[in-house]
Amino acid sequence: MCGYLAQAQLLVAQLSDYLLPELFQMHNPRCHFLILFIQLISIISFYHYVIPIRGEDNNTSAVKVDVGIILDLETDVGKVMHISVLLALEDYHANASRGAIRIVPHIKDSKKDDVEATSAAIYLLKDVQVQAIFGPQMSTQTDFVIDLGNRVKVPIISPATSPLLTVKENPYFIRAALPSSSQTKAIAALVKNFDWREVVVIYEDSPYGFGIVPHLTDALLEISSLVSYRSVLSPSANDDQILKELYNLNTKQTRVFVVHLRPYLASRLFLKAKEAGMMSSGYAWIMTDVLTSILDLVDHSVIESSMQGVLGIKPYIPRSNQLNNYTKRWRKRFRQEYPDMDQIELNAFGLWAYDGITLLAEAVGKLGTTAIPKLKKPDTRENLTNLDALGTSEVGSQLIDSMRNTVLKQGLSGDYRIIDGELQPFPYQIVNIIGKGEKSIGFWTEKDDISCKLKNGKTAAKCNNKQLGAIFWPGDSTIVPRGWEMPTSGKKLRIGVPLKGGLEQLIKVERDSKTQAVTATGFCADVFKEVILSLPYALPYEFIPFPIQDPLTLPDYDDLVHKITSQDYDAVVGDVTILASRSEYVDFTLPFIESGISVVVPVRDDDRRDAWIFLKPLKSELWITTGAFFVFIGFVVWVLEHRVNKEFRGPKCKQVGMIFWFSFSTLVFAHRERVTSNLTRFVLIVWVFVVLVLTSSYTASLTSMLTVQQLQPTITDLNDLIKNGEYVGYQEGSFVKDVFIKRMKFDSSKFRSYITLEDYDDALSRGSKNGGVGAIVDELPYLRLFLNKYCRKYIMVGRTYKAAGFGFAFPKGSPLVPDVSRAVLKVMEGEFMNNVIQKWFGNETGCPQKDETAITSDSLTLDSFKGLFLIAGVSAGSALLLFFLNFLNQNREILATDDSIWQKLTAIAKVFDEEKDNSNSMSEKPSESNGSNAPKLLAASEASPEILPDLPLQIPEIRISDGLGASPAAEGFSTTEPGTPVHETITDTIEEI
Repeated sequence: MCGYLAQAQLLVAQLSDYLLPELFQMHNPRCHFLILFIQLISIISFYHYVIPIRGEDNNTSAVKVDVGIILDLETDVGKVMHISVLLALEDYHANASRGAIRIVPHIKDSKKDDVEATSAAIYLLKDVQVQAIFGPQMSTQTDFVIDLGNRVKVPIISPATSPLLTVKENPYFIRAALPSSSQTKAIAALVKNFDWREVVVIYEDSPYGFGIVPHLTDALLEISSLVSYRSVLSPSANDDQILKELYNLNTKQTRVFVVHLRPYLASRLFLKAKEAGMMSSGYAWIMTDVLTSILDLVDHSVIESSMQGVLGIKPYIPRSNQLNNYTKRWRKRFRQEYPDMDQIELNAFGLWAYDGITLLAEAVGKLGTTAIPKLKKPDTRENLTNLDALGTSEVGSQLIDSMRNTVLKQGLSGDYRIIDGELQPFPYQIVNIIGKGEKSIGFWTEKDDISCKLKNGKTAAKCNNKQLGAIFWPGDSTIVPRGWEMPTSGKKLRIGVPLKGGLEQLIKVERDSKTQAVTATGFCADVFKEVILSLPYALPYEFIPFPIQDPLTLPDYDDLVHKITSQDYDAVVGDVTILASRSEYVDFTLPFIESGISVVVPVRDDDRRDAWIFLKPLKSELWITTGAFFVFIGFVVWVLEHRVNKEFRGPKCKQVGMIFWFSFSTLVFAHRERVTSNLTRFVLIVWVFVVLVLTSSYTASLTSMLTVQQLQPTITDLNDLIKNGEYVGYQEGSFVKDVFIKRMKFDSSKFRSYITLEDYDDALSRGSKNGGVGAIVDELPYLRLFLNKYCRKYIMVGRTYKAAGFGFAFPKGSPLVPDVSRAVLKVMEGEFMNNVIQKWFGNETGCPQKDETAITSDSLTLDSFKGLFLIAGVSAGSALLLFFLNFLNQNREILATDDSIWQKLTAIAKVFDEEKDNSNSMSEKPSESNGSNAPKLLAASEASPEILPDLPLQIPEIRISDGLGASPAAEGFSTTEPGTPVHETITDTIEEI
């Protein structure tokens, strides 16, 4: 109370200092009395104003509820919240409807000490027996106080931001401020917006500092970025230690820094960063929400000199008339409470304190007007410690239930929502430090991500298709930092290169015997050097050889790439193929040369000297199918013609021979037999077309084989390698062996590794039976080199298995990959690529016998003629089916008998074997001998001369009445014998007569 009276006296003294000089000039005794009266009234008024706030009034009818307030009143943030707490209680008590309940605050100063905070909490719970505690504000202090609240069942409403303090594990804990983890997605969105792949987190060594790190790491991983380094500063670090750490950071690649420090340590960090040259162009700095929210507590000289261009995020507090009026009241009250202190500004923590106390007061108001019982002491007579003697609150559970899920719609900070004991996230405002203060450049919400402004203070709104406003970066630059630079330590990139004894056209590594300097040449090395020269900045590097043909360890290219993950190399350059399995642990640039996997086999001798070359135009399966169809067509024709054509009758041997003779004679269109059935003619029309196509194709293929000299492979199908048990060669250390084992099911024991092109040649020349191989499998760049040198001896066959090509490998998430990939594209589009290919691969068209495409078999296969054989088979089968259906219909009386099936089949076969009677239906009886017809014909002609002119019309009937079953010549089908004119036949008959 004395402190408040002293403040009242001080206020009156200030008023007197202002009024006395004027009044004393009047030299009037009444003026002296007036001065004394004013002082007395002021003291009485201030006394009545202060007492209600402290709960020491004489209103005995009001229900008093004791509430503890623990703040660090030695800190600026603590003083800001202190004023907000006082104003919140004053506004609550000013409401007449709440006069029945009076909240009595008991304010304790923790003095920035954890023990003091704990001692204050024990005092409030044991001696004062408060029903709730607001505070402490520090995370380390709050941790133990929360345990006390859980034990005593007293709600602890704290503005501590450390995510290590969880509301789920502490049922009596209410977080009255946003946890630092809630801003991590906003920071990640900002990093993503500028395409930064790595960031460095600078945080203090305290629960406040390291609590954010795991959450920020997870948020960055979701956008494929990462925390490349964690810089931990002690809260008590001196300037030299801070400067040393900054120099260490400057030796690393990453140039994006996330600062999670409190104002005092942060201001010193930025001063030293300026001194270290890290507040210049190319650097990016992001402040977390606590530092940005209380930026006015940082010395303005530090802001102007060392923080220009820094980005920051903070919870967005919408402006309102209510907030503006409150801010004026708050400033006035602050000057009253702390008259000797420079004016500071109200911040988010002050607003959250006001809203938090308001929620607490409303929860207390729900308890009713009955007297609030004191803490229930434990029922025991034993000697108790201070903690055991605290007792438990009987209304704490009601208070915590009222506050865990509640919303303050008209809060000063906006919609102040507590869900499950946790303050729900606000939209975040993104600011840019310019001049003495900050400039808003955008907002972030979890729903709409980054936008340049908010609509109605809640939802994002688009504006000019820009996500953020204009930004001034450190060094007065308007160019977005790319987020990384080469280290200033002078350290060179360690480039791993494969050291092998062959195929030096692609990569060759040499070490100088005197200087031990490593040089790399070859196609891959030349491309890499040109790519580095194409980068917009200098990139120092050094080559480190990696032996591939080590007989002890047997390393391969996968082991070389794994050296990046073990941080032995910073990159790998060489003939390294981009594979899905490798891309899981390294990042590849775009390929600088296409690749694929194929097979090379020896060529065979000139087939034109082969005595059996006439059989090679057709594959064996096509020969067999063609022969089978010849026999089938011959059989079908025989069935259709056997009953009606005497040329298809006779002894069994003759009939069998006719089947083969007739069908095979169609091959050269030399058949002389006439056919009479329309079904037979239909079958032959289709078959003759098939034969025409087959003979034409055969002739063309054979002509090609005899007239054009080609490099024919010994093997045209990879399956032949498996069937023949051939050995296959590959390059030592290559992945192609695994590809063929998995895809083609090759036996792993059938592979033999080689190193040089000469080894390939020797192995193929000897063959599998003599310790060599029957084929070489490798990637196209190697095979092209091999064929350029031995183009007349070997040839590429079969299909080509696609591969992604050769690329440069870097660590996962390396910022170099995009720049190097763009440089690769630039090099490939220029003339350099053509020159370097010509230099190392030579002229690929120099070999006249070389075929640029993979060779396959020249023999015709059955697949090419399946359609023709299908048509011929369906045609012949349909004709045969129609014939048998008609035949069975004509002999249905046999099928209708009661004989057994075997007897029916035998009867049907006998009928089929009998010659069909084709006599003219106009003849009433069978004709007699030919000789008896002549006199009748002559007599008829003499008796009636008019008959003779009509004789030719009767000749066809006369010719088929011989009883032999022969068809008229006009109905025959012959390719060699013309029909005999009728008038010649008549003349001969008359002469005989």
